Amino acid sequence: MSALVLALLAGGLVGLALGALGAGGSILTVPALVGLLGFAPAAATTGALVIVIVTSVTALVAHARAGAVRRRAGLLFAAAGVIPAAVAGALSARIPETVLTLMFAALAALAAVRMLRRRTPRPGGRVSGVRALGAGAGLGAVTGFLGVGGGFLAVPALVAVLAVPMDAAVGTSLLVIVANALVALGARAYTAVELDWALILPFLATAVLGAWDGRRLAAKVSAGTLQRVFGAVLLAVAAGMGLAALR
Repeated sequence: MSALVLALLAGGLVGLALGALGAGGSILTVPALVGLLGFAPAAATTGALVIVIVTSVTALVAHARAGAVRRRAGLLFAAAGVIPAAVAGALSARIPETVLTLMFAALAALAAVRMLRRRTPRPGGRVSGVRALGAGAGLGAVTGFLGVGGGFLAVPALVAVLAVPMDAAVGTSLLVIVANALVALGARAYTAVELDWALILPFLATAVLGAWDGRRLAAKVSAGTLQRVFGAVLLAVAAGMGLAALR
């Protein structure tokens, strides 16, 4: 199978996950770029940020039209992650590729376990400013280092820390993802990483289309079923990346 076809298929899966769950799609982008398309880890995390930004904006528009975005809560959460995302984005180029891959595999495994456990976060009562700042900063750092949106962390944090209703948490998480990814990408602007646009653009095109389909899919299939499917895929991806890095 050609690299172009693989890019189209992988992009569709990423967009579908982002549109349906607000999570899971972006964390599939890096392993797809590395394992299927032959990108180096540093180039993959940078390219993933480009894909995450455009795809998340597409999914965000769909959720906003449905009234499922809490802008104030999302911007507050994102603001706490701006500086960590910028610092982590600048430092990521100094991390050895093997270490970067292992960090990503560990994060992917964590995301998979959270999806497979299918625990619905409970809304918090009194909103804690310290907890909100800490959660937002941690998410920003993850985005900066590993080029992922961190939706699997943002959704439960928005519900439990900022008391965002579950039906609005997915759309709101996309707002946070876009803000953090933009800052992280800006921090990498001066790194000497070259991107293969001939593969990134087709990947991006089907990811955008998949994001629209994912939003419709979320209205037809239960969130638990979607999480189990994507969680199983992600766990396999994490194991493959970890084994490859240790060889």
